[in-house]
Amino acid sequence: MFKEFRDFAIKGNMIDLAIGVIIGAAFGAIVSSLVDDVFMPVIGLILGGIDFSNLFIVLSNPNNIAVPSLAVAQEAGVATLNIGLFINALVKFTIVAFVLFMVVKGVNSLKREAAKEPVEETPAPSKEEVLLTEIRDALRAR
Repeated sequence: MFKEFRDFAIKGNMIDLAIGVIIGAAFGAIVSSLVDDVFMPVIGLILGGIDFSNLFIVLSNPNNIAVPSLAVAQEAGVATLNIGLFINALVKFTIVAFVLFMVVKGVNSLKREAAKEPVEETPAPSKEEVLLTEIRDALRAR
């Protein structure tokens, strides 16, 4: 059983998948930083200084605690609807989906080009080669 597992674990596909997951996690961190630290502040500035990471609606605040930010609300246990975090997640998803679309489109394009390449066929023998082959076969037949 151990040998079967080892053979399964070291197959090329399994290693490729592991590398893909690791690169995907790193790419996710880059996209998160890009959205949270670059895109959303610029979009918020354009829309009048809105901080999307701090955009929320208080659903329930039984103790009437002042909630100036999402962090304070979460710390106090106040129920909130985190609209800004959802918008950030949508932007991250859109970026990742677009990048994956471009990767798949590029791979498909390469596959199509590989399929279009002519298969090299061995050229037909020249007249001299055919004649010499016939002479050789005739001499063997004697």
